[in-house]
Amino acid sequence: MAARRERERHGLLGRRRGLGSGVTGPAAPRGPWSLRELHRDLRDGRTTPADALARSRAAVADTESEVHAWVARDPEPEPRATGPLGGVPLGVKDIIDVAGFPTRCGTSLREHAAPAGTDAAIVTAWRRAGAIPVGKTVTTEFAYFSPGPTRNPRALGHTPGGSSSGSAAAVASGHVPLALGTQTAASVTRPASYCGVASLVLTHGRIPMTGTAGLSPSFDSHGLYTAGVTDLALAWSALTGEADPGATAPRPPRLLLWTAKSLGVVEDGMREAVDAAARRLADAGAVVDAFPEEGLVAEAVAAQKIVMAYEAARERAAELAVASRLSEQLATLLRSGEAMAPAEYDAARSRLAEIGSALTDLSASYDAVVGPAAPGPAPVGLSATGDPILSRPWQALGLPVVTVPGTADAAGLPLGVQLVGRACGEHALLTAGCWTESALRGRE
Repeated sequence: MAARRERERHGLLGRRRGLGSGVTGPAAPRGPWSLRELHRDLRDGRTTPADALARSRAAVADTESEVHAWVARDPEPEPRATGPLGGVPLGVKDIIDVAGFPTRCGTSLREHAAPAGTDAAIVTAWRRAGAIPVGKTVTTEFAYFSPGPTRNPRALGHTPGGSSSGSAAAVASGHVPLALGTQTAASVTRPASYCGVASLVLTHGRIPMTGTAGLSPSFDSHGLYTAGVTDLALAWSALTGEADPGATAPRPPRLLLWTAKSLGVVEDGMREAVDAAARRLADAGAVVDAFPEEGLVAEAVAAQKIVMAYEAARERAAELAVASRLSEQLATLLRSGEAMAPAEYDAARSRLAEIGSALTDLSASYDAVVGPAAPGPAPVGLSATGDPILSRPWQALGLPVVTVPGTADAAGLPLGVQLVGRACGEHALLTAGCWTESALRGRE
């Protein structure tokens, strides 16, 4: 009991070695698994796709009984070696179709769903890059607030965030080096910050959402998790064919520091961590100027809530018809959206367009906006997933976002900073993110 309490307090990372009882194969990794290192080993012949899949299985066997990151796993995926990521195990959030797996969306309404006949567009793209889907990861109910069973690998009694909880936890636990999420409000960025891993939210519409169960067509976007930002850069290069943003030493970026003070939610530990990060980045050569229009961001938060609720009520109309079978959180969202007047929705969309234009103008000479990725560390308890407010405005504007891990509060719980880029500017954003990660780790 004492050992279990210790794991509850401090999580699994850096504490679990070897394999669970009765499991044979390679040793399970300690903590997140570097995609860049695995890619190098596969390329140079030091490991094989079969070895990588075996390592993934061993890591799952070691910690899944405590983390609960997975809905289903493929017991025998084909160990292919084609494409730039040939042989890399991939986790897929369970609102995204993978051929042969049911898509259950974290709800009992789809308990008996038939297996998908085809892959979602995003899965097709990752297969083309060589990644091997090994299973479906836990999502909150229809990617909203009601949590699944996943626990935070860094502190088992704390939430991993949501809605892409299983994917973030699977990467943080070293189960896979790459996992897919989606974001409508803060479903990728917040879990990355809480679990101490890197994430990228793609520009809205960058890759079609075909085959993905969404909530709000104006905001639903794809995302991914890796151990660090240089791993994200490699993944982006493999997915798109663009040059690897992490392959060369970038110049120090020009950054706008967004404190989110006007939103009144940032906890002292996060505020201090972001301030310290800003000083370190400036000392390393970055230009770090104050964000001049924090009030506009607060307006975007309010407008995002209106648009999301209105669209969710229509996107999930079938579920609204059986609202008594939904969680109270989701039922409330859908009912509130159903009651909204079209004029309120149209006004919110118009205001977001105006805010987006204004923020584009004021950030034109900067590489990214930098600020807190979540109000603070992962809250205690598993009955809620934390506050999404710090991602709502950027998601409302459809912008790409990188979460940079590496900072922590006084208790050692992860704290992430987010970098917000320009629409369709993922390559430049990842370049700035790689420099930021290196500077924060003292390797500039």
